[in-house]
Amino acid sequence: MEVSFPFNHIFVGIGNNGSLIVRNINIPEATRVVIDTSDYLLNKKAFIDEVEDFFKKVDKNAILWLIFEKKPMNIEIAKIIDFYLPSDVMRLAYVLTPYIELVNTEKPTWAGTFETVFYDSLWEVLDEYKEASLKDAFNAAGKRIGEMFSKLYNYLEANMLVNVDYADFFAMIKGGNVGILRLINEIDFNWHWGIWERGLINIRAGRNVPLSNAHKILNHFQEILEEKDIIWGVQIDNESNDDVEVLALLIKRW
Repeated sequence: MEVSFPFNHIFVGIGNNGSLIVRNINIPEATRVVIDTSDYLLNKKAFIDEVEDFFKKVDKNAILWLIFEKKPMNIEIAKIIDFYLPSDVMRLAYVLTPYIELVNTEKPTWAGTFETVFYDSLWEVLDEYKEASLKDAFNAAGKRIGEMFSKLYNYLEANMLVNVDYADFFAMIKGGNVGILRLINEIDFNWHWGIWERGLINIRAGRNVPLSNAHKILNHFQEILEEKDIIWGVQIDNESNDDVEVLALLIKRW
């Protein structure tokens, strides 16, 4: 499948923590929208009119991400946005679910039109910041996730890796899935990677890193993913020496 026309990426942050992530996304070409839930509470009719006016005009080639913490108010707003979007817009969600592994739950009713619902239980950052405030943890998570989205976009748009392009991305995410996105420098293969069926694995390696190291990482993922279905790419970063970074997009059916 050849995919050549440009895509308009739209990142919509709902609520404080969703908006925090969107503000940390460094993609000048993308449309970024932050939604204050208090606007909905104060004047629902005016809010819905504004949502309708903006989202019904979204281009059919758009890739729209709704980013929010799993709270009833945020989900209610996400459903309103979904209702007014043209049917052919690609819908993706990124949901913050502190301490809750969404993959272990039933498919939520609001997720019916989404190609993939990515989620983050935030266990890594909550563990790292257990001595700090929850606000500090969310601030750290917002920066990391914003950087992750920026790198995913740049890989697809400007720094195409071997074997990785939009066609591969769409092949992975379409069809009603639950998934995770992780930008990681140190991989703990004792973590529950094996619950996922297939994935898109991008590896950025410094110029001094042997290519065999990247192949070992890929082989590990190949061994643990349930369906052994991996699309992968490796990029040599001439500006770093020994650094290895992995962007893992892993999914399974609900």
